[in-house]
Amino acid sequence: MTPSPTTSTETASDPRHIVIVGGVAGGMSTAARLRRLDEAARITVIERSGHVSFANCGLPYYVGGVIQQREALLLHIPESLAARFGLEVRVHTEVTAIDRDHRTLTLRRVAPEGTATGAATETGATEELHYDELVLSPGARPRILPIPGIKRALPLRDIEDTDRLAAAVAQARTAVVMGAGFIGVEVAENLAHRGLDVTVVEFAPQVLAPLDAEMAQIVADRMRDHGVALHLGHAVTELTATEAALDDGTRLPADLVVAAVGVQPDTALAREAGLEIGPRGGIVVDDRLRTSDPHIWAVGDAVEKIDALTGEPALVPLANTANRQGRLLADVLTGRERTDRPVLGTSILGVFGLQVAATGWNERRLRAAGRPYRAIHTHPASHAGYHPGAATMALKLLVDPQTDAILGAQGVGEDGVDKRIDVIATAMAGGLTASDLADLELAYAPAFGSAKDPVNMLGYVADNLRTGQERTLQWHELPQALSDGEVLLDVRSAGEHAAWAIPGAVNIPVDELRERLDEVPEGPVVVHCAVGVRGHIAAQVLQAAGREVRNLDGGYRTWSVARELTV
Repeated sequence: MTPSPTTSTETASDPRHIVIVGGVAGGMSTAARLRRLDEAARITVIERSGHVSFANCGLPYYVGGVIQQREALLLHIPESLAARFGLEVRVHTEVTAIDRDHRTLTLRRVAPEGTATGAATETGATEELHYDELVLSPGARPRILPIPGIKRALPLRDIEDTDRLAAAVAQARTAVVMGAGFIGVEVAENLAHRGLDVTVVEFAPQVLAPLDAEMAQIVADRMRDHGVALHLGHAVTELTATEAALDDGTRLPADLVVAAVGVQPDTALAREAGLEIGPRGGIVVDDRLRTSDPHIWAVGDAVEKIDALTGEPALVPLANTANRQGRLLADVLTGRERTDRPVLGTSILGVFGLQVAATGWNERRLRAAGRPYRAIHTHPASHAGYHPGAATMALKLLVDPQTDAILGAQGVGEDGVDKRIDVIATAMAGGLTASDLADLELAYAPAFGSAKDPVNMLGYVADNLRTGQERTLQWHELPQALSDGEVLLDVRSAGEHAAWAIPGAVNIPVDELRERLDEVPEGPVVVHCAVGVRGHIAAQVLQAAGREVRNLDGGYRTWSVARELTV
């Protein structure tokens, strides 16, 4: 690296000074890795709040009482970081300006929350600090809606927010959560665990934007089953001392209001310093995480990443990504040849016993971009069905019909979703096609999986579609097919058909189909079973008989969840 200029208090022999603005995932990963690689460097971390290293993903679970000890959230304090890594950590300190020409920062002490302003030497005091290399890791800040009374809505970003929210929960009986993204859903679940009457208000027509509507519906049903009221497709327009008013005139009792309508990159300091800001509103960095200034670098939620599917800028505010970038930047700053990878946005959360995970793009996003795709829905068991405890999951795979490339995947279920989405995300990173999933060698024992793992099964379906062995129809395409006169054939048992049926379906069980082919009405046929497996067998029988046939993807189970939805 280029030697830094000297100042009145520094000489050319002084160790290189690396200053990191912002702690937690990105900043602290950079600092800790830097120290492991360079024992001589002076490393200073500046943090505006009072806590520099904490488990921010665990904050909702402390509010809900799942994590009972507040200290469990605090991974390190300044004293432990100094002892273990030789870091100089300054909390309650804000960087108010960057002088890029002289490579100095203006620092201002801020008073800890809940304390009276002290003497100028303790709070409000300013100083200048020189850096040789500067790392920005300011993270993302909660979006605040410009509505009357919004100041009473509590965000959840750091330990101070958590303390305020936990104190408010202890005094509340009713709560309104604004937003049904990951934080909003997790907070709603944890407030319900604390015994509050919880209502979630979401402007979009579904919960959890990374999911497609039929997958999100499973989550919404589970939330309602556990007493959480949902107002989807609506917005809060005003907050009073005791209520939340919605755009349809509804007034909800609200002793407590939580603001969880999303986050945006915290780029105020970078903007004021004249650093380049990208089209998505994040700090622009190259593949080595350098900003438009050769001595300023940036990591984490504040920076724009590169989307793995398009190569375009993307915002992915996830802890895993921030940690990976922090480690990579430390390598770069110590002379190692490393470059940042494009991102898939792989994510997961838990809600009332469900695992909800996704990677890559969803169908809604592909459709909006005009990108061709094919969708595959399956409903496998988490492990061998004959072994106790097997739970059904819903998996969705999105595939490029020309190249067979995997474009995205989603999963919802009580067990086993996490590892299936992780396998698919790994396959995407490795450039495997959807059909390649069929041949993956995955760990199997009855208590953990199936001899044909759910990931393998997705590959089998993808390969059948790729080779033309099978044609499928999506749940939202069924009404048009029926309107066009296609025959709907239910190949489940007579008992299943009597209990739950798609209106207008003709029932011929798959085991009787060969002998009853003459009973299938003339014309193109759409077959369906419960989840698609028997439908696949029936489709092959009908194809061999010369019939034009498509299998309803995901079967009755996908249709029954999605039938009230529109795309």
